[in-house]
Amino acid sequence: RSRTPPRRSRKVVGLSKLARVANAFARRLQIQERLTQQIAESLWKVLQPRGIRVVLECTHMCMSMRGVQQPRAVTATRTELGWLPPEPGAYNRGWEQVGCPCGARH
Repeated sequence: RSRTPPRRSRKVVGLSKLARVANAFARRLQIQERLTQQIAESLWKVLQPRGIRVVLECTHMCMSMRGVQQPRAVTATRTELGWLPPEPGAYNRGWEQVGCPCGARH
């Protein structure tokens, strides 16, 4: 039995289109976790990849302008859909590729 799922379509998307998708969902008032999930689901539906990983890093104005006033406070959320290679350390490498803002190893 193969560990590789069947091939799906081989669509290519430009970087600016990814930013447009993110901006379209970010206009709505919502929590970051839901925003990350919505971006992943829309890309999944249109591109039909084997697997997709979306990592969203955000600076929240409530953290930098009010309350604790931490101007460089960044939060990161991550969503994975579908099949991604089952290799040891893949989770940590995913964070290393985007540079986890907290600097910790996950």
